[in-house]
Amino acid sequence: MKVIKIGIASQEEIRKRMLAIAKGELKIKSSDPKIWFTSMRSLSAVLSDENRALLDVIRSSKPVSISELAELTGRKQGNLSRTLKTMSNYGLVRMEKQERALMPIACGDRFEIFV
Repeated sequence: MKVIKIGIASQEEIRKRMLAIAKGELKIKSSDPKIWFTSMRSLSAVLSDENRALLDVIRSSKPVSISELAELTGRKQGNLSRTLKTMSNYGLVRMEKQERALMPIACGDRFEIFV
Protein backbone atom coordinates (compact mmCIF):
# COMPACT_ATOMS: atom_id res chain seq x y z
CA MET A 1 0.00 0.00 0.00
CA LYS A 2 1.01 3.58 0.19
CA VAL A 3 1.92 6.24 2.71
CA ILE A 4 -0.63 9.02 3.15
CA LYS A 5 1.09 12.35 3.79
CA ILE A 6 -0.80 14.66 6.13
CA GLY A 7 0.01 18.29 6.91
CA ILE A 8 -0.93 20.39 9.94
CA ALA A 9 -1.20 24.15 9.38
CA SER A 10 -3.43 27.04 10.34
CA GLN A 11 -6.41 27.84 8.15
CA GLU A 12 -4.63 30.99 7.00
CA GLU A 13 -1.46 29.06 6.05
CA ILE A 14 -3.50 26.50 4.11
CA ARG A 15 -5.39 29.29 2.32
CA LYS A 16 -2.14 31.09 1.38
CA ARG A 17 -0.69 27.83 0.09
CA MET A 18 -3.73 27.07 -2.06
CA LEU A 19 -3.74 30.61 -3.51
CA ALA A 20 -0.01 30.37 -4.32
CA ILE A 21 -0.63 27.05 -6.09
CA ALA A 22 -3.59 28.49 -8.01
CA LYS A 23 -1.49 31.50 -9.10
CA GLY A 24 1.35 29.23 -10.21
CA GLU A 25 3.71 30.69 -7.60
CA LEU A 26 4.11 27.33 -5.86
CA LYS A 27 4.50 23.93 -7.47
CA ILE A 28 3.22 20.89 -5.63
CA LYS A 29 5.95 18.32 -5.01
CA SER A 30 5.30 14.60 -4.73
CA SER A 31 6.74 14.79 -1.21
CA ASP A 32 4.15 17.41 -0.12
CA PRO A 33 1.18 16.43 2.07
CA LYS A 34 -2.02 15.80 0.14
CA ILE A 35 -4.33 16.05 3.15
CA TRP A 36 -4.40 19.06 5.47
CA PHE A 37 -5.79 19.59 8.98
CA THR A 38 -5.90 22.85 10.92
CA SER A 39 -4.88 21.26 14.21
CA MET A 40 -3.52 18.11 15.74
CA ARG A 41 -6.82 17.85 17.62
CA SER A 42 -8.87 17.67 14.40
CA LEU A 43 -6.44 15.12 12.96
CA SER A 44 -6.65 12.99 16.11
CA ALA A 45 -10.46 13.02 15.91
CA VAL A 46 -10.40 11.60 12.38
CA LEU A 47 -7.51 9.20 13.03
CA SER A 48 -8.62 8.10 16.49
CA ASP A 49 -7.62 4.66 17.78
CA GLU A 50 -11.09 3.39 16.84
CA ASN A 51 -10.87 4.78 13.30
CA ARG A 52 -7.35 3.43 12.73
CA ALA A 53 -8.65 0.02 13.86
CA LEU A 54 -11.49 0.45 11.36
CA LEU A 55 -8.96 1.10 8.58
CA ASP A 56 -7.09 -2.06 9.60
CA VAL A 57 -10.31 -4.11 9.33
CA ILE A 58 -11.03 -2.61 5.90
CA ARG A 59 -7.51 -3.45 4.69
CA SER A 60 -7.40 -6.97 6.10
CA SER A 61 -10.99 -8.15 5.57
CA LYS A 62 -11.84 -6.25 2.38
CA PRO A 63 -15.59 -6.00 3.12
CA VAL A 64 -17.79 -5.64 0.04
CA SER A 65 -20.33 -3.38 1.76
CA ILE A 66 -20.85 -1.08 4.71
CA SER A 67 -23.25 -3.62 6.24
CA GLU A 68 -20.56 -6.31 6.10
CA LEU A 69 -18.11 -3.90 7.71
CA ALA A 70 -20.70 -3.18 10.42
CA GLU A 71 -20.96 -6.91 11.15
CA LEU A 72 -17.16 -7.28 11.25
CA THR A 73 -16.68 -4.36 13.63
CA GLY A 74 -19.84 -4.50 15.73
CA ARG A 75 -20.51 -0.84 14.94
CA LYS A 76 -23.92 0.48 13.92
CA GLN A 77 -24.30 1.03 10.20
CA GLY A 78 -25.46 4.66 10.52
CA ASN A 79 -22.50 5.60 12.70
CA LEU A 80 -20.17 3.72 10.39
CA SER A 81 -21.56 5.49 7.31
CA ARG A 82 -20.90 8.92 8.89
CA THR A 83 -17.37 7.92 9.88
CA LEU A 84 -16.62 6.55 6.40
CA LYS A 85 -18.01 9.71 4.78
CA THR A 86 -15.69 11.86 6.91
CA MET A 87 -12.71 9.63 6.14
CA SER A 88 -13.64 9.66 2.46
CA ASN A 89 -13.81 13.47 2.45
CA TYR A 90 -10.22 13.53 3.72
CA GLY A 91 -9.04 10.93 1.20
CA LEU A 92 -8.34 8.22 3.76
CA VAL A 93 -11.02 5.87 2.39
CA ARG A 94 -12.50 5.48 -1.07
CA MET A 95 -16.10 4.33 -1.46
CA GLU A 96 -16.44 2.21 -4.59
CA LYS A 97 -19.91 1.68 -5.97
CA GLN A 98 -20.82 -1.97 -6.47
CA GLU A 99 -24.07 -3.34 -7.89
CA ARG A 100 -26.15 -2.69 -4.79
CA ALA A 101 -23.72 -1.40 -2.19
CA LEU A 102 -20.78 0.88 -1.49
CA MET A 103 -17.51 -0.93 -0.83
CA PRO A 104 -15.04 0.84 1.49
CA ILE A 105 -11.40 0.73 0.39
CA ALA A 106 -8.53 2.04 2.54
CA CYS A 107 -6.33 4.43 0.54
CA GLY A 108 -3.15 3.79 2.48
CA ASP A 109 -1.64 1.79 5.28
CA ARG A 110 0.73 4.29 6.89
CA PHE A 111 0.60 7.97 7.74
CA GLU A 112 3.36 10.55 7.61
CA ILE A 113 2.54 13.77 9.45
CA PHE A 114 4.16 17.12 8.64
CA VAL A 115 3.81 19.92 11.19
